[in-house]
Amino acid sequence: MSRYLFTSESVTEGHPDKVCDAISDAILDNLLEQDNESRVACETMATNGLVVVSGEVNTQGFAEVEKIVKETLHEIGYTNLAYGMDDESVMVTSKLHRQSADIAQGVDTSSGKEQGAGDQGMMFGFACKETPELMPLPIQLAQRLTEKLAKERKNGNMPWLGPDGKSQVTVEYEDGIPKSVKKVVIATQHTDMLDKFGSEEKELEFVQKEVIKNIIKPVLEASNIEYDDSFIVNGTGRFVTGGPEADTGLTGRKIIVDTYGGYAPHGGGAFSGKDPSKVDRSATYMARYIAKNIVAADLADKCEVQLSYSIGVAEPISVYAKSFGTGKVSDEKLTEIVKEVFPLKPAEIIAHLDLKKPRYRQTAAYGHFGRDNKLFTWERTDMVERLKSYL
Repeated sequence: MSRYLFTSESVTEGHPDKVCDAISDAILDNLLEQDNESRVACETMATNGLVVVSGEVNTQGFAEVEKIVKETLHEIGYTNLAYGMDDESVMVTSKLHRQSADIAQGVDTSSGKEQGAGDQGMMFGFACKETPELMPLPIQLAQRLTEKLAKERKNGNMPWLGPDGKSQVTVEYEDGIPKSVKKVVIATQHTDMLDKFGSEEKELEFVQKEVIKNIIKPVLEASNIEYDDSFIVNGTGRFVTGGPEADTGLTGRKIIVDTYGGYAPHGGGAFSGKDPSKVDRSATYMARYIAKNIVAADLADKCEVQLSYSIGVAEPISVYAKSFGTGKVSDEKLTEIVKEVFPLKPAEIIAHLDLKKPRYRQTAAYGHFGRDNKLFTWERTDMVERLKSYL
């Protein structure tokens, strides 16, 4: 019998890096809404009182960057300097410029040339039967914990919570099957409540009790898995100073949170701020779509898919699917099925998953995968019946 522990983490939408992902994706959505052929590679940095937006753009639209930044900060909850940033007083600097012609020619179809990949690189997709969403259990629980932190803050049930926060979940596996949650760690920003409680110790006791009662236990109980009452809440003792004031944020710095929490590989690139011509994003979504449909069709209990591309070339350089010994067919056969059933050229992926429509701001926190959102077309399991025919 093999026993081991596996840990994944998530961060809230108010984490400085996620703030930057949200701003980059909000700018992308804004430009796609005006011109769905927009080419966007948008990077954001956020620090104390300052947001800097830079990147390369080809578009018929125009982004009011300062307005988008301030609206996004307001949505997240950075509306008071007490939280480390204020949407009204923040300074915004924009340095967006035109995309390189050398890059543009790789995806330009105006001359009748087939659309190639917007960059070279490798992308991974994964699915397994650990959860109803066909995601690994540790990351799925971690995402739901940070999501609930934001929900309880925004609905007013726990108004003393701040926007910044993290979760961490450790799951015990037995022969590859999750058996119990052994440890949950939460770090959450909160308002200064010393006037109310009189000491840091009593303030911490209040935060710990409320987070365990209203955040941790409801999420664990909804998962229908055993768990130990072993929780760490704000292990440093106090978390009042947070957000970009405490930690500079950058787009694309939480890529493992975006995907599988380290349980499965992540490719070479981040997602946020990139239009779907960038295979870092679109092909990773397709790889997840493939893996999820394979597992949903019972061709395998666990599936990993890798795709790789060369800039300017439409056909993938390599394709593989593996089932870790859980497949109803061999991995070689599974790979052939993938090539036969699924569209793998960039233009085909974009069309099949309908990726030119705005929806990317919603992906910026709580995971790109394992969520029930009709706009997340890569989470559909509409290829199951066709895949079952191969059984």
